[in-house]
Amino acid sequence: MNKIIGERFRRRWVALAGGAGLLLGSLLGVTELTKAESSSKAEAVQLQAAPNTSVVRDGKFLTSFAPLIKKVAPSVVKVSVTVQAKKTAGQDSEIPDFWRYFGLPGDEQGSQRQFRAPRQHGVGSGVVVSKDGYILTNNHVVDNAETIKVETNENREFTGKVIGRDPKTDVAVIKIEANDLPFLPLADSDKIEVGDVVLAIGNPFGIGQTVTSGIISAKGRATLGLDYEDFIQTDAAINPGNSGGALVDTEGRLVGINTAILSESGGNQGIGFAVPSNLARWVMNSLVKNGHVERGFLGVSIQDLTPQLAKQFNVKDAQGALVSSVTPDSPADKAGLKSGDVIIEFNGRAILDSRHLKLQVAETAPGSSTPIKVMRDGVSKMLSLTVKAMPGEAIAKGPSATRDSTGDALQGVGVTDLDSSSRSELHVPAQVQGALVSEVLPDSSAYEAGLRQGDVITEINRKPVKNAEQAVAATAKPADHVTLLRVWSHGGSRYIAVDETRAG
Repeated sequence: MNKIIGERFRRRWVALAGGAGLLLGSLLGVTELTKAESSSKAEAVQLQAAPNTSVVRDGKFLTSFAPLIKKVAPSVVKVSVTVQAKKTAGQDSEIPDFWRYFGLPGDEQGSQRQFRAPRQHGVGSGVVVSKDGYILTNNHVVDNAETIKVETNENREFTGKVIGRDPKTDVAVIKIEANDLPFLPLADSDKIEVGDVVLAIGNPFGIGQTVTSGIISAKGRATLGLDYEDFIQTDAAINPGNSGGALVDTEGRLVGINTAILSESGGNQGIGFAVPSNLARWVMNSLVKNGHVERGFLGVSIQDLTPQLAKQFNVKDAQGALVSSVTPDSPADKAGLKSGDVIIEFNGRAILDSRHLKLQVAETAPGSSTPIKVMRDGVSKMLSLTVKAMPGEAIAKGPSATRDSTGDALQGVGVTDLDSSSRSELHVPAQVQGALVSEVLPDSSAYEAGLRQGDVITEINRKPVKNAEQAVAATAKPADHVTLLRVWSHGGSRYIAVDETRAG
């Protein structure tokens, strides 16, 4: 069977400690135990609670941020690391791409290094968040680090120790042995608004501490490819080396940890991203207290609602997380969740899309009994679910975000029966029954919607189909120009709402 390879529009995501490209992925909020470098457990970090008030939004601009910077700058530190290179140039280097920005000033940025020595040096940033030396930074700053040196803007130098790392949010915690350090209180990042003025503080390109200003450009961004994303977007100028630095509001409170930029050149183009302080706080306390990040698990595959899908599932607003499959014997299965349910509330909080559900589930302690509200066939229904921890490395697999689109299985689609050969080639499990898509014309509604050769159609308009004949019969006399498909591909199921009017 021929395989179709589609080209994707490529954007360059740069981790701010350097030029690391971050791969796109999507899985529902689950548990992965990210072990800390130290196995000892400790109490949660005693963080100072910032005043739970919003910044002044009177439309007036300050003539100078100097007093504010004098207050917050001492809490932002330079983080220097050394890492053991596993391979030299000329081989398939296992060193992450962002290391190419690392090194002393004067190195050619973005060039191919010729590694003459086994160790490499890197520079990032960090934020002191407690007077006894706990520091928030990015995972990619300290990943694989052999030694860590922390330098304050008063030229005091300390040896840092990794307390824990969480690659799924790109947050890490390091610790220095010191007392009475200046530190930043963490703001409630849920209270920030687009248009709020913010300052970015860090060590771009290793030239020394630098402060830039801008505004909150957007909230809730999720385009970097991490498993758990809720980024703050800002136009404050941030560059390689700013990773782990502070994004603060005009009250001097930490609202985010600078993480990445979208750039064609490797430098600032006014689109930067920061991990919100609420997410960083939760990850930090989990790492310090438990030695790992333990996330909640439901056992469902989910996808976002499009307007067409919302119409098909009788949801007035295209908000919520559509359940495309339920793992047997999972918490979701035991609670009575079914494929086709639309989760609109979780633990009393509204669900806007699949990403919001994923984040809320992740931050729910395993063992918690949680109310969940779903729309089922246009009728709201309350369920009670006990969140559990993910066993081992198991992950509830869901559709890739890039595959989350509408689709069609009528005109321009060819189907055939599944046989042993195609099952083997496409790795289709024996329990999956349906019609194998053998052809999709590029100018068809189905193709525009995302249906592809090799997909397996398992349902048409909420009714199961077991073979090609049933699929053809189910689409012979459509009652509507929109056809709802459930398809299996790449190890998971997803729904596609098919609009015949959208061809070409």
